[in-house]
Amino acid sequence: MEEEKVAIIGSGLIGRSWAMLFASAGMRVRLFDTQKTQVDSALQDIQEQLENLQQIGMLRGALAAQEQLALISGGDTVENCIKGAIHVQECIPENLELKKVVWSAIDSFVSIAKPNVTLASSTSCIVPSKFSEELQNRSRVFVAHPVNPPYYVPLVELVPAPWTDPDVMVRARALMERIGQSPVTLTKEMPGFALNRIQYAILNECWNLVNDGVLTVAEVDTVMTDGLGPRYAFMGPLETAHLNAEGMLNYCERYSKTIHDVSKTFSPVPEMSGPSAEAVHKQLSEKVPLEKLAERRQWRDKMLTALAKLKMQMRKKE
Repeated sequence: MEEEKVAIIGSGLIGRSWAMLFASAGMRVRLFDTQKTQVDSALQDIQEQLENLQQIGMLRGALAAQEQLALISGGDTVENCIKGAIHVQECIPENLELKKVVWSAIDSFVSIAKPNVTLASSTSCIVPSKFSEELQNRSRVFVAHPVNPPYYVPLVELVPAPWTDPDVMVRARALMERIGQSPVTLTKEMPGFALNRIQYAILNECWNLVNDGVLTVAEVDTVMTDGLGPRYAFMGPLETAHLNAEGMLNYCERYSKTIHDVSKTFSPVPEMSGPSAEAVHKQLSEKVPLEKLAERRQWRDKMLTALAKLKMQMRKKE
């Protein structure tokens, strides 16, 4: 079988995660960044992560850590990375003007990629039409938005521009499934995609409950960690509702009026600035001081690893 190659433009945390995911499926990965030292640092970090994952039994794929690492290398130019690629994954900062420049460069080298190459951005908030409209190969462009950290949280949102070829979206979904991710395909682009729209709705109400003096920051977080969170870790809100009655129609019969009436009492969307932001920050800093953020992130990733391992074991038993 012919070796498959993936180009990753941007070697930050998301670019590194994508590199590991594609390598886990046996694909050769070429990683590009404007600064070679960034790529060198990324490769060192990837090696440490792969070796650690192998030690704790969470390494994906059939290849050993060193075999996967051997599939990942740096590229000197965007052209060198894209040549012969079946897929390009852009992972640069959330700056629209910068993305336009980078996508113009990617677009100019599509002819030397594989004929059916797919072109994706990892952006979390910029709809694809904003940076792909002027591209010659815009029908191949879409968003593949991962959740951080992608190795432990497998969701990928696939978002087309109005001109994206439907066949491109089909092939993109198949590729994401092949590397072990869980893709959802939006039928059209919209601000915030799906995950952030849901996340922002939750965050807005959490903010208002604190700002209105109903709960403290710690108590709001407890509502999620010891209430909604455990259920939502393995079952979505709609299936949860389906099980909380005799099916969804029965749930709506029982609770739709209550949900509607309560929802009408929600406060306006908060601005999350000024004194309210300072008050929330103060409470959070008492729990996790700024100098402890890195340590807390490591703890978070450790917990996500344990959860991912548990879910993997449960799926095997199903």
